[in-house]
Amino acid sequence: MAATTTPCSHTPPCPSADSPDREAAHTLAAHPGQGWSLLCNGVLLFEDTGELLPNGGVIAPHRPTGATGESDGEVYEARSQRRRTAV
Repeated sequence: MAATTTPCSHTPPCPSADSPDREAAHTLAAHPGQGWSLLCNGVLLFEDTGELLPNGGVIAPHRPTGATGESDGEVYEARSQRRRTAV
């Protein structure tokens, strides 16, 4: 079953859910305690940058990692290691 969406009333209109810049749509409902927001174009945007599209499609989280290509866990561990050795 296809989801129905109402046209955006913003000027200029928000990007559609199938547009590459869909995350630029206005926020209709924000629930930071639960980690998600509903955008004007019907996209559910999660704090880990994952998305659920109105048609049921899923966009995997695309949060950037550290500038050196390290994962968040590796960066955290390296910082912890420096603190322990600095004392």
